[in-house]
Amino acid sequence: MGKAKPVAAGMAVGLVWGLGVFFITLLALVFSGYGSAFTDILISLYPGYTVSVLGSLIGMFYGFVDAFIGGWIVVWLYNRF
Repeated sequence: MGKAKPVAAGMAVGLVWGLGVFFITLLALVFSGYGSAFTDILISLYPGYTVSVLGSLIGMFYGFVDAFIGGWIVVWLYNRF
């Protein structure tokens, strides 16, 4: 059986999380108060993130990088053990 690919896993997880942050932020803009607990956590985690159109792009970037690194580490460890 072949080894899993850390970069591919990082890209997949990063894409899902980044787009999730993006769309939740846009939904929070349209529906006042939607996901406020989630967006409050993102505000504390990602510098420059706000519930705005620009903030959704900033959050998407940080979310992608954050999840890429996490996905890469998990698959790298999986391949080692």
